[in-house]
Amino acid sequence: MLTAAVAAVRELAAELAAITSRPWTLMEVCGGQTHAIVRWGLDQLLPPGLRLIHGPGCPVCVTPAATIDAARALARRPEVILCSYGDMLRVPGGAAGGETGGDLLGVRAEGGDVRLLTSPLEALALARRHPDRQVVFLAVGFETTAPATALLVRQAMAAGAANLSLLAAHVRVPPAMAAILTAEGNQVQGFLAAGHVCAVMGTTELEQLVDRHRVPVVVSGFEPLDLMRGLVACVRQLERGEARVANAYGRVVRQQGNPAARGLLESVFEPVDRPWRGFGTIPGGGLGLRAPFRSLEAGARFSDLPGPAEAPEPAGVCISGAILQGRARPMDCPAFGSTCTPEHPLGAPMVSSEGACAAYHRYGRRG
Repeated sequence: MLTAAVAAVRELAAELAAITSRPWTLMEVCGGQTHAIVRWGLDQLLPPGLRLIHGPGCPVCVTPAATIDAARALARRPEVILCSYGDMLRVPGGAAGGETGGDLLGVRAEGGDVRLLTSPLEALALARRHPDRQVVFLAVGFETTAPATALLVRQAMAAGAANLSLLAAHVRVPPAMAAILTAEGNQVQGFLAAGHVCAVMGTTELEQLVDRHRVPVVVSGFEPLDLMRGLVACVRQLERGEARVANAYGRVVRQQGNPAARGLLESVFEPVDRPWRGFGTIPGGGLGLRAPFRSLEAGARFSDLPGPAEAPEPAGVCISGAILQGRARPMDCPAFGSTCTPEHPLGAPMVSSEGACAAYHRYGRRG
């Protein structure tokens, strides 16, 4: 950070100390925010009693083991080309693949045709180049990347791409926030909301969440100043007994979000109940294809895929489920930094570049 930015962060830290009169527990939902907080040591600037805990982080982290197992089963078929984003290739599946489950890279090493994409539209190009193969796109992401998948779906339907299908695992952030607030033993009293999700979706769903649960939610960005401003805004609400949505990322986020992106997403997808790794099934926690597009679901093409139920976390290996829910920190896990590292991850939060465990390991945080 530049010297002026460092001074501004310190001023905000002093302001936090001045306005915090009692203990508060806040959660940042987004893994990009977690990495910024850990990288710059922002959590170490907080006054005594103000605690910041990490949320589910990223779609890679919360994609259930059963979905990975379905992708692995597809990738083993000789007629299938399985494609997805880079981090997804290293996420462990269920225990059937080993003590912590195998991954898609392992299937590729066995001879399966598994390919890394950087854009959903590359899947359509693959299908056109290989008309004799079935191309399956493992589609993951929060509401930020779902519009790009929606564009792929519309173009595939228009092109009549009969050899392209989706294994859809898109997830929605507000239902997960509601699940955290209603979980037994919840300690979260306020949220920093993910600015990139709100840039697409706007703030209406967050306003509904606040109306139901009476907790403050502050939309924040990803730079240290953004995050510190978000923390100050959230604590000010708590100290005053307020609960509303505040936008501390106004240079990017508008109340209505991005109408074009939202319209594209909503024309193709609809909310569905979906399992999240570490959470179980969250009502409305996912996005499924609407009726006109369901012929593109991988389940419609391959009827013997494993079901959607989440597999339990491997007992005694790692505590990734508790970490994803914010009930534990990475260093609370006995495997952290020893048997679980980014090179040999046991749990999804160590795989993803936005996972909390990966952040703590990368920046040398052990306590």
